[in-house]
Amino acid sequence: MGFFDFLKKGSSPPPATSAEKKVSGPAKVVADKRAQTYDRAEAIQQLCVIGTPEAAAALLKRFTFSIDPSITDQEEKDTAYAGIIEVGEPAVPAILAFCERAEVLTWPLRMLKEILDEESYVEKLLALAEGQDTEYARNVEPKLQVLSALEEVHGEEVRLAAERFLEDVNENVRFHAIAATFAQANPESIPPILRAMAEEESVRIKNKICDGFVTRAWKVPEELLEQARTSMKDVYDFRLSADGVIARH
Repeated sequence: MGFFDFLKKGSSPPPATSAEKKVSGPAKVVADKRAQTYDRAEAIQQLCVIGTPEAAAALLKRFTFSIDPSITDQEEKDTAYAGIIEVGEPAVPAILAFCERAEVLTWPLRMLKEILDEESYVEKLLALAEGQDTEYARNVEPKLQVLSALEEVHGEEVRLAAERFLEDVNENVRFHAIAATFAQANPESIPPILRAMAEEESVRIKNKICDGFVTRAWKVPEELLEQARTSMKDVYDFRLSADGVIARH
């Protein structure tokens, strides 16, 4: 065999294993929105029975679309979800890979929370947050869902991850970042929150910040009083006292 024949042979994809062949058939049906409901439901069940990481990766494709009626859509997703959870930690790499390209993270985040212990879950959540930037994005749903998940966990790294999105270009993302930051209940967030308010144009977000200060009973530091007072000029539901207390009118 010549050298180029060797290269050609070496570049050929390896033949599919029997396990891969077993998954590939139902995987195509599960990913097909136009497949017959009965066929897709049967394919989902087949993958659940196979129960391998490859089967879990195939089941994840069911979460890329919705069908009518909604009750059938929910039933199929519930079954696929249960099948992935049953695989356990070996399914985590497939779930994370899915998160990198998914337009909605609701289901995969639920899977990670169910499969992993709290420490590992927070670690993966922080990695997903780090993978999101604060620039323009056509679809901000992944950011919003990651921030909502950050609201439910705590820690210094979580606080810093949430604070980064206070500067996001999207108003809705900044709103959720405020909620996630206040959820950490750490007074060290006071300066970055007030800096964000000084740059903020959205009155909705300014009201959210003021409400957070009231709820947490936080005071504006003396050195930031003038900056906060200027930021609150267009906020009419709250007032700032001379000693740094924000209260509702």
